[in-house]
Amino acid sequence: MRPAPARRRELLDTAAEVFAAQGYDATTVRRIADAAGLLAGSLYYHFDSKESMLDEILRAFLDELRGRYDAVLAASLGPRETIEALVTESFREIDRHRAAVAIYQKESRHLAALPRFRYLADSRLGFERAWSGTLERGVADGVFRADLDVRLTYRFVRDTVWVAASWYRPGGRHGPEDIARQYLSMVLDGIAVRP
Repeated sequence: MRPAPARRRELLDTAAEVFAAQGYDATTVRRIADAAGLLAGSLYYHFDSKESMLDEILRAFLDELRGRYDAVLAASLGPRETIEALVTESFREIDRHRAAVAIYQKESRHLAALPRFRYLADSRLGFERAWSGTLERGVADGVFRADLDVRLTYRFVRDTVWVAASWYRPGGRHGPEDIARQYLSMVLDGIAVRP
């Protein structure tokens, strides 16, 4: 008999919150089970290890994000509109998978050294190519400044967006689209009043 998919998802959501709060290495199966209201041994009915839980959490998040980014890139928008759409999709992912984003931000470099998580490095490079390619196209098309350091800009925008997972709470005063609009205004237009 297999566990119900809804229960499995609920347990993964609980595990994601615990991993995000305590870090992967500091999290025990017992801690996840306690947070889920289970005996530690009962968690093994659903998953064979905490590594399996983390793998499933990260893969689901990254597969969804990759699909959304691919759809943005396939839309053949201009460079500015593509950056706007990538930022908006990123905030939507934070809204849907805040804990997974936090785990990815804190743990991916460390985890990528482990055989099971080598795909994290590939994901990071794929995302960088999507963003940097768009920025390069914007410079070439004259949409973005000619003196723009594409690599530095990519890192700034990436970090500015993804750090929001540390403070964002779904259902709060501002939704993901509202926050994306504010971030984009600051990143693309600056914060100083123009003379």
